[in-house]
Amino acid sequence: MEITKEEVLKALSQIIDPDFQRDIVSLGFVQKLEIHGGRVSFDIELTTPACPLSPVFQKQAEELVGALRGVDEVVVTMTAQRRGPRLKAEDSGLQGVRSIVAVSSCKGGVGKSTIASLLARTLAGRDLSVGLLDMDIYGPSIPTLFNLHKPDVFATPENRMIPVESEGLKLMSFAFLAGDGPMVLRGPMVSQYVQKLLHEVEWGDLDVLVLDLPPGTGDIQLTISQSIQVDGSVIVTTPHQLSLTDVRKGILMFEKVNVPVLGVIENMAWFECDSCTKRHYLFGDAGAKTIETRFGLKTLAELPLSQSLREEHADALTDSVIRALGKESIQKKESPEIDFDASSITLRWLDGKKTVSVPNDVLRKSCACALCIDEMSRRPILDPASVPNDIHAVKIETIGNYAIAVDWSDGHNSGFFPYKTIQELAR
Repeated sequence: MEITKEEVLKALSQIIDPDFQRDIVSLGFVQKLEIHGGRVSFDIELTTPACPLSPVFQKQAEELVGALRGVDEVVVTMTAQRRGPRLKAEDSGLQGVRSIVAVSSCKGGVGKSTIASLLARTLAGRDLSVGLLDMDIYGPSIPTLFNLHKPDVFATPENRMIPVESEGLKLMSFAFLAGDGPMVLRGPMVSQYVQKLLHEVEWGDLDVLVLDLPPGTGDIQLTISQSIQVDGSVIVTTPHQLSLTDVRKGILMFEKVNVPVLGVIENMAWFECDSCTKRHYLFGDAGAKTIETRFGLKTLAELPLSQSLREEHADALTDSVIRALGKESIQKKESPEIDFDASSITLRWLDGKKTVSVPNDVLRKSCACALCIDEMSRRPILDPASVPNDIHAVKIETIGNYAIAVDWSDGHNSGFFPYKTIQELAR
């Protein structure tokens, strides 16, 4: 008796994607299912290339389908969804790029460029076609990281720049064109050069393009967001409170320009001394927890203070970023409906989650921003008695799918309130 497609799909529905908590059949990952006698072939189309779950799913699929009666051979092809970047320019060298990931920080010196290059190198080591674009006009780091200070840059007959290839990567930096001297440029000129780097480089077909953004929230970031739609961003910080303070600025910047924030990478979080294997946390071990509590964002990786990161650190970091990117690509934005009045703020999710309501004064007094909590000691600054009895929200905005920002009637507006925090307060 010949096997049926229904039997194959039923077997494959036992494979659960841990990121979505759903089976791969209902997620639409199973494609091109064909049965010829005892031979069964199909594709498993994941959300992103280089997904670390790919070999796991392939092995499970081969075992589950191979165990069915009447099946002699199972051919599983692992693929990834093809989706070009949503460009805002008709003629762009980015046409063949499938995914764009931005690596950002609001403070310099936190290792952002090192993380960007580490991510790109690791992806390229997984047999992907990867590009790394240095968007820092004033202080480019890619030439130093790859020891490429005066490379020859050629152009196509269409006058597009050809990326410099090194270590299996395609690289481009403004420093390749202008040299190592200081860049003394006004805003309009910077925007022109950013457009040139974005659209006048012949990247060809790339699985992933990693953007190394400059520190801050200025003209370059705004120009990028107006020119292309970035698929996801990660924010690099250190556990030091001065760096954590700037994380909020980065989150708000990406929210305003409609770029999904995949999570936070905490660099230089710990180190191991020569005489022991114990992890020593320079600024305390609550950095990642503080980020998740204050901003509602997942910490994708905690990396050590080291001259060179080990392979396992690079792999773990890359796995986290790729899985977060894949999850972002198909999940729906689950922002709740928000009601507020003179007494409370109420969040109501449409997918059946429990409605939660928190009194205004309770939420206001729980604010963990820099004006209410000392950034260094984490001791409360806000005197609860100073909060007016009639405190209420004047305006509320959602931040991604994880938090709200509130403008209060007392003039305070610098706090984030993650949904998880609100739910805990409601309980």
